[in-house]
Amino acid sequence: MRWKAVLDKLQSLEERYEKLNELLSDPDVISDTNKLREYSKEQSDLSDIVATYREYKDVNEQLQGAKEMLQSEKDSDMREMIQMEIDELEPQLPAFEEKLKVMMIPKDPNDDKNVIMEIRGAAGGDEAALFAGDLFKMYTRFAETEGWKVDVMEASQSDVGGYKEVIIMINGKGAYSRLKFENGAHRVQRVPETESGGRIHTSTATVVALPEAEEVEVDIHEKDIRVDTFTSSGPGGQSVNTTMSAVRLTHEPTGTVVSMQDEKSQIKNKEKAMKILRARVYDKFQREVQAEYDQNRKSAVGTGDRSERIRTYNFPQNRVTDHRIGLTIQKLDQILEGKLGEIIDALTMEEQTSKMDQLGD
Repeated sequence: MRWKAVLDKLQSLEERYEKLNELLSDPDVISDTNKLREYSKEQSDLSDIVATYREYKDVNEQLQGAKEMLQSEKDSDMREMIQMEIDELEPQLPAFEEKLKVMMIPKDPNDDKNVIMEIRGAAGGDEAALFAGDLFKMYTRFAETEGWKVDVMEASQSDVGGYKEVIIMINGKGAYSRLKFENGAHRVQRVPETESGGRIHTSTATVVALPEAEEVEVDIHEKDIRVDTFTSSGPGGQSVNTTMSAVRLTHEPTGTVVSMQDEKSQIKNKEKAMKILRARVYDKFQREVQAEYDQNRKSAVGTGDRSERIRTYNFPQNRVTDHRIGLTIQKLDQILEGKLGEIIDALTMEEQTSKMDQLGD
């Protein structure tokens, strides 16, 4: 990206920051909760880059001033002191420039949000359900190491262990920024305990990581939601609760359906179902916008297609391969214990590099 273009953009961001300061003092804005929240967040998002830009300008002004003094100064001792100042200031500019370029990379507005993660056994029957259980444990342990809170919102266990489906809420600052790359099909290669011949089987589970959506971010009207209630059921379909506590919500404009029976209370089930419904509808709208953008450009870390095979977990070789960036790590046992940092850091770096390249277009 040309530095002149970066400077022009930085100048406009500083001007916007100043304008936001004015807006946040406006009585009309103060009395409007939504506008106040929106402008406050925008100002907060800009504060670091504007502060760094001002530091850069200050150093640059000092440097230019010192160079002008050097040209007019005749005294040798003063010239030596000025030159020392120039030698101290000059190396700071390239460092500021690189830092500002990185800070200019467009930030995903969802990065700081909580995550609703859906893990499902896919191809492979019982083995797929067991693998879905392994992924559930892996993400739970990773969340714990990050200091995040994990709540199981809905779980459908299989008869052999593991899960046909499990939906969890991961609460923590920056959770989505770290887990958004997990969307897709995860493949496992291993010998099932039930396989007497020792043959390696391949099974898959799918993962969907959705940013939690707030009410102000996605416009869902009550009149667009059909609410059905029914009795909760356990394995095999038998009723485990005689009250109509289970809830099914259908967002009719998009056809999005969420069922919830985890709680004994219909009200609590509806609250949980609404969280998932809001996240799915928000995600649908986001992906439609992204699909339009991706007609001309694909992400460096995959298309984001939920059916895309993103990673293979090979037990015999203790190997994990992320197919989007060609990364292979011989630490499967550690990764399943939640040590995902090396993979996530590599994916994050790849995304940032791609965005830097796009800025230069």
